[in-house]
Amino acid sequence: MSIQGKADRRRGMIGAATAMFCVGTLTGVSPALHAYPVYGGQAVRYAVGAVLLFAVAKARRLPPVRLTRRELLLVVLLALVGLAAFNVFIVESTRYADPAMVGTIVATVPIVFAVATPLMEGRRPTPHVVVAAVVVAMGAAVTIGLGGATLVGVLLALGALGGEVGFSLLAIPLLPKLGAVRVAAYSAAAAVPLLLITGALVDGPRMLRAPSPSEAAALGYLAVVVTAFAFFCWYDALPRLGAERAGLFSGFLPLGTIVAALVLGTGHPGWPEFLGAALVVAGLLLGLQPAPAPVPVGRHTVEQAE
Repeated sequence: MSIQGKADRRRGMIGAATAMFCVGTLTGVSPALHAYPVYGGQAVRYAVGAVLLFAVAKARRLPPVRLTRRELLLVVLLALVGLAAFNVFIVESTRYADPAMVGTIVATVPIVFAVATPLMEGRRPTPHVVVAAVVVAMGAAVTIGLGGATLVGVLLALGALGGEVGFSLLAIPLLPKLGAVRVAAYSAAAAVPLLLITGALVDGPRMLRAPSPSEAAALGYLAVVVTAFAFFCWYDALPRLGAERAGLFSGFLPLGTIVAALVLGTGHPGWPEFLGAALVVAGLLLGLQPAPAPVPVGRHTVEQAE
C-alpha cells in the first residue's frame, strides 16, 4: 500500500471512529429533551446542522453542483430512510421495547455491512471481516445489555437498523460527485420538511415551542456535534474505508454512550461495559487486517498478505 493509501486509510479510521463515538453520546444528551416535542426538535436539529454544513461548503468555495433526477432521488431517500425514518423508528420502538434491546438490535449493523456490501458489489463476503463484524456486534451488545421487548418493538428496532444501513449505503453513490460536506448538508436539509410533516401529524401545533436553556444546549449539541461534525466525519470516511470495514466502527457507539454517562453523571459503567469495549477493539483489529491476495505461482495459487 502506498504512503498516500495509508494516509487515506488512517484518516478514514479516525473519521469513522470519531463519527460513531459522537453519535453514541446522543444517549447521554437525550434526557434533556424528554419534555420537548420529538419531531419538531429533530427538525430544528437538522435545520441548524444543514445551515452549518452549507456555511462550511461556502467557506471552502465548493462549486455548485446540479443534481440529476437519480441523485435528487437518492438524497431524498437518504433523508427519508437514514435520518427521518431512523429517528421515528428509534423513538417509537422505545415505547414497546427496552432501549437496551433496541440498541442491541441496531448494534448488529456491522454484520449487515460485512455481508451486504460485498454482495452488492458482486463478490463474496470477506470471511475475516464477517467474523470481525460478529465480534464487534457482540461487544456492542454486551456493552449495551439486553432488555425486554414485544414483537412490535423488535420490528420497529429492525426498522431502525434498516435506517442505519441506508444512512451509509444510499450515500455511497453520491459521495464521488458531491463530497462529504454536500452529502451531509443536502441530506440534513431534506430531512427537515419530512420531520415537520411527521410532527404536524403527530403533535399538531405543539410540535415546536421555545426551548428552555438546557433544551437549547442539548439541541445545539445535537446540531453541531452529532449532525454537522459527525455526518461529515462519517461521509468522509466511507469512501476511504468502504462500507464493509467502516461499519465495524459502529462499535464505537456504546463507547460514546459510556463516556457521556461518565461526564454527565448519568451512569456508572461496570465490567460488562469494559468487556464489551474490549470485544469491540478486538473485532476492529481483526477486521482491519489486510485481506489475503491470491498470487499465482505456476498452476497453483498461494495466499499472500498485501
